[in-house]
Amino acid sequence: MTAASTTTAEAARPSLAARVAARAGGGVMRVFLVLVALFWLMPTIGLLLSSLRDGKDIAASGWWQVFTTPSQLTFDNYQHLLSNPAITDSLLSTVMITVPSTVLVVVIGSFAGYAFAWMDFPGRDWWFLVVVGLLVVPVQVALIPVSKLFGTLGIFETTLGVVLFHTAFGLPFAIFLLRNFFAEIPRELLEAARLDGAGEIRLFTRVVMPLGGPAIASLGIFQFLWVWNDMLVALIFADSGSPPITVALQQQVRQFGNNIDVLAPGAFVSMVIPLAVFFAFQRQFVSGVMAGAVK
Repeated sequence: MTAASTTTAEAARPSLAARVAARAGGGVMRVFLVLVALFWLMPTIGLLLSSLRDGKDIAASGWWQVFTTPSQLTFDNYQHLLSNPAITDSLLSTVMITVPSTVLVVVIGSFAGYAFAWMDFPGRDWWFLVVVGLLVVPVQVALIPVSKLFGTLGIFETTLGVVLFHTAFGLPFAIFLLRNFFAEIPRELLEAARLDGAGEIRLFTRVVMPLGGPAIASLGIFQFLWVWNDMLVALIFADSGSPPITVALQQQVRQFGNNIDVLAPGAFVSMVIPLAVFFAFQRQFVSGVMAGAVK
């Protein structure tokens, strides 16, 4: 080895001080991230522990008392929750609203996104500008006119009405997101599939949909979380006799002194279900969010 190459290798090698600083910085960053994660999870942990305490204990002291008196923990609250028809019916109503709203937005948004990205039809760009313009329309503007329309159609305070409302307001974002994602697919790939005899339906199902899986998963998670946690639309359009979980919990708050043993586990169940959905599809979600960031 020549003297020049030795000098270059020594110059490229980081110094001892630099290596120590890098390791210390990495350790400090890991500790900081762990602390941030624990701080972010603290409300969830507190709600979980509160849901496992008796109503009298919740009213008397904070949830952190379970670390000194673990005998306070009990599953009786969840037994009361499962025996409360208002909460169990509201969970079923929430599922019946959230699942169709998510599926409809994903399916219709996928077809429309593909059409705007790769199909030629009159006024395509202008129609897409209309879709983009609908993104800025707030939900509150449509509450009164849509209420009158649903009343005329006879679907006010029905599950169908809530599903249609969520679907209509979820489609602009879905079309915008999927159109931009589908447009990044190489044209050569689609043309090769067409040369092999693939029609538009087969091209969409066999080529576009598999490649667009991350974006579709991200859209499904966004839509699911938005509909599951919605309260405004559910409060106005849902059936008052069987409201979603958000409205049912709000109604229980009015009787907070008597229903605290049901309110805490109900709130935790309402929160843990969308969290489970998110963590189940977090890999697809991250892939969809990062798609297009690096070409």
